[in-house]
Amino acid sequence: MNTSANEPEGILLVDKPQGLTSHDVVARMRRALGMKRIGHAGTLDPMATGLLILLIGKATKASQHILGLDKVYEGTIKLGETTDSQDADGAIMVTSPVPQLTEDEVKTQLAGFLGDQYQTPPMHSAIKIAGVPLYKMARKGKEVEREPRFIRVNRFQLNRFESPLIDFTLSCTKGTYVRTIAHDLGQRIGCGAHLCALRRTASEAFHVKDALPLEELTAMDTRALAKRLIPVPLALARARG
Repeated sequence: MNTSANEPEGILLVDKPQGLTSHDVVARMRRALGMKRIGHAGTLDPMATGLLILLIGKATKASQHILGLDKVYEGTIKLGETTDSQDADGAIMVTSPVPQLTEDEVKTQLAGFLGDQYQTPPMHSAIKIAGVPLYKMARKGKEVEREPRFIRVNRFQLNRFESPLIDFTLSCTKGTYVRTIAHDLGQRIGCGAHLCALRRTASEAFHVKDALPLEELTAMDTRALAKRLIPVPLALARARG
């Protein structure tokens, strides 16, 4: 750990609980460490749990190197229900019967998402258009045109299929909306779908198994927290592989 004016510096791995925004997690760690200079490397929606990488002190300068890491998720998609937010936090808009599907048919559908592609971000997102977050427009019932973004899906593996639920593992590039993939999968199958559970397990070399729950971290004193920080040079070496 490096310090400047006794300010902690490094990378902190947090196991984010459900129900909090990434900004909520940052705010709680700011209070726990008594400092403002804390950011995060890759947003998790409130519904999602798992690995959230926090940048402490001068480590915020390394954000571009950590933000760009590929992510790995485990989650569950529910077929037959389309929601306005594309996940379980939203209101159900359409309910449709789920067709009879075999595991092989589901695997084929998942394989169709592999590779380079452009994804249109959901309206319920923090992306800003003319300075206004899309989710604020969505809450007012507005829908605006969004610029598709380049993403890559490296792996989309079926772990279990028990209709209408699909358990999966997904590896993808930064900026990928997993709930949009769930929504689009439902459209391709023809019955609609939404993301009902999501957990980020890794950002390349950083794994949730090395993280601690937020509640445990915020209960630590400053000295104990400082010992959890990964020094920036080591973190960057891990990020570069």
